[in-house]
Amino acid sequence: MTAFAALPLVIEPADLASRLNTPELILVDLTSVARYAAGHIPGARFVDPKRTQLGQPPAPGLLPEQAQLEQLFAELGHNPDAIYVVYDDEGGGWAGRFIWLLDVIGHTRYHYLNGGLHAWSAEDRPLSTELPAALDGSLTLALSDAPTATREYLQSRLGAADLAIWDARSPAEYRGEKALAAKAGHIPGAVNFEWTAGMDQARALRIRQDMPALLDSLGISPDKEIITHCQTHHRSGFTYLVAKALGYPRVKAYAGSWGEWGNHPDTPIER
Repeated sequence: MTAFAALPLVIEPADLASRLNTPELILVDLTSVARYAAGHIPGARFVDPKRTQLGQPPAPGLLPEQAQLEQLFAELGHNPDAIYVVYDDEGGGWAGRFIWLLDVIGHTRYHYLNGGLHAWSAEDRPLSTELPAALDGSLTLALSDAPTATREYLQSRLGAADLAIWDARSPAEYRGEKALAAKAGHIPGAVNFEWTAGMDQARALRIRQDMPALLDSLGISPDKEIITHCQTHHRSGFTYLVAKALGYPRVKAYAGSWGEWGNHPDTPIER
């Protein structure tokens, strides 16, 4: 049994602080170059959030090419025994997207640091400017389609009684008042709950403790398949993380998100 085995997906700063020297730990920082250089959790390896996305219009949020993923995870020292702890400085968007990537590569040993760097710093825990030794090598990954909803799959599921589409964008985007694609509005049947509304501002951006009741009131319940999206599957990284942390058994990310849906000629919309 590893040092992290008894811990839930979402862990607290004290949980991580007492386990920083665990040999299997790969600690991933998804803040920014400047933030990481100014001080990061000791031992953390920086991953530019842009590397978690394909980055090509009209749907930059799609999965990177397999070779890009293999390069990224090789640099992190990925191995079957690795235990990942991921964090960012924005409440969980990029960290949640990275957890989705871990699901895509079939690696389920991971945790999210609740509140990320904000929570760590709020407890006056140490930061470091030292860089971990660079790693190289090659890696072959087997990618799974299961964590991801394609546009075609989502369209085939529209109207299903056991489907909940969680739109993590702003209310203005959802209502079609703010257009970030050729078409404005939302996917038919989607429920809007903006990602930042799920963060507790008084508790260093930790996930709100009343999320289960909030989601249930919106019809986003564990008996349904949850498909979450935003514009590029960055904001919905947080909502994907929340649904996973709550133990919802069927969770997918629509990585194409509104960038794809709102620019495709054959997709229905509501306003």
